[in-house]
This record gives sequence, structure tokens and C-alpha cells, in this order.
Amino acid sequence: MRFTSRTSSDGVSEQLFILGEIPGVLWTPDGATGPRPLILLGHGGGQHKKAPDIVVRARRFVSECGFAVVAVDVPGHGDRPMEETYHRIATENQARVEAGEDLAPLIAAFQGLVARQTVPEWRAVLDAIQDVAYVGAGPVGYWGVSLGCGLGVPFIAEEPRVRAAVLGLGGAAASAEAAARITIPVEFLVQWDDERVPRAQSLALFDALASAEKTLHANPGKHGDVPAFELDSTLRFFGRHLG
Repeated sequence: MRFTSRTSSDGVSEQLFILGEIPGVLWTPDGATGPRPLILLGHGGGQHKKAPDIVVRARRFVSECGFAVVAVDVPGHGDRPMEETYHRIATENQARVEAGEDLAPLIAAFQGLVARQTVPEWRAVLDAIQDVAYVGAGPVGYWGVSLGCGLGVPFIAEEPRVRAAVLGLGGAAASAEAAARITIPVEFLVQWDDERVPRAQSLALFDALASAEKTLHANPGKHGDVPAFELDSTLRFFGRHLG
């Protein structure tokens, strides 16, 4: 892993890095020493590691909880080159939806394909970040909705270091099998009027999670209308489970 830049504001340090071909960003408290909890943020489709909502969450985790936070660009997003295969499939899916096909199974198949690449990538990122002295091998949490959920569920199912997760805006068609192997505490977000993921699919994914502790947060509105106050709940959730 190679750090390429460092900036600081309001007590939060932000470092860009490259790990192989993976561009990422690490946020930590200024002057941090010793191990601390780490949150991996999974961005949504069409976004990137420094999308505004990702940055807001990262800075609050750091400034209010003292956590470290990492986010990376998934294939075909942000500073990564266009992936010909993924771009072709996305273009074909758009045409199929315009022709009248159901969007949800197309999203599920696409996310399943991308997850085969991102799961080992994210595990490698965790390895590298936890070798940083002021992060260390502390407890790990995961936050991701929409694409971040579709890619996050198979990642969490494979990664024993993740102790708690906030997921949502995803459906069972994409990841029910992997969800059945997840036993950590989960907070799950559903938008009741989601136009991209049918409500029944979201509820089925929540039901598929094998976690003894899981909480469903359902709010009215469409896919992108998650209330801002859910971030406050997210901070409390990770504070309880990661210390």
C-alpha cells in the first residue's frame, strides 16, 4: 500500500492511497496512535470513495467515535478505469429495463458478478490498513447500502474480522445465500417506496440474515430518500458493538 497524499481539517486526517490497482482513502483522528475500531464504507452505484455521503459518514465516525474509516473505489467507479465487461452488462441491462424487464433480478446478477472481484480486494485492503500502526488489528465494522449492500453481504459472509454491519436498500435475489451465513449484529435499512429494489425483496434479505441480533429500520420514501437521522442511529450502533 502506498499513500499518495495527506490533508487534515477539524481534527480529521485524510490520506489517499493505492493498493495494487485499488484506489482508496483512509480517515483517522489527527495524531492517532495505537489500535482502534475500523469501519469499511461501501459506496453506492455510480458513486466513488469520496462521494459526499461517504465523506460525511467518515468524518463523523472519526470525530465523534475516534474510529478509523476506509473506503475504496469499486471496479469501474471513481479513479478506476472502465471495466469493459461491467460496462457492457450495465448498458445491456438498461436496454432490457427500457424494453420492460424487471430491474431487480438484473441488478442481482450484476452485483453477484462484481462481488467475485471485490470480496478478495476488500480483504486485501483490510490486511494492509490493519498493518498501519495507528489503525491496528482492532474490531471491524461494515456500512453499505444499495450497491454497497449487494457487494457487502458476500464480503461479510467471508470475512470473520467484521463484527457488526449496517446494510440495506438491497434484495434477497442478490445475496440471500450469503446472508444466511451472516451471524453478526446487523442494522438494516429499507425504503418503503423503493423503486429499484422491491419491498418484498428487501424484507426477504433481512429475513435471510442468520444474525441473532438484527434490527429493521423502515422509512417512507424512494431508494435515495434515506433520512439523515439514520446516520445518528448508525453511530450509536457501531459504538455499542465496536466500542
